[in-house]
Amino acid sequence: MKKFMDFWGLYYPIILAFFSFVYSVILWFSGDKLEGIFVGIWVPSILSASVALRQRRSDYRDSKNK
Repeated sequence: MKKFMDFWGLYYPIILAFFSFVYSVILWFSGDKLEGIFVGIWVPSILSASVALRQRRSDYRDSKNK
């Protein structure tokens, strides 16, 4: 279970962005083009938010260790 939690903690943004992308493609090809575009915008938002959060976490950890 610990191995899964370590994996999830590291790769959850990529997994969520992938599912968002797949959902966007499904919406687009089912005829809901506007909704597909809207959900497609989530992908870079999820990835950039995860980078920002990871950066903040590492900065916080570094400042605590000093």
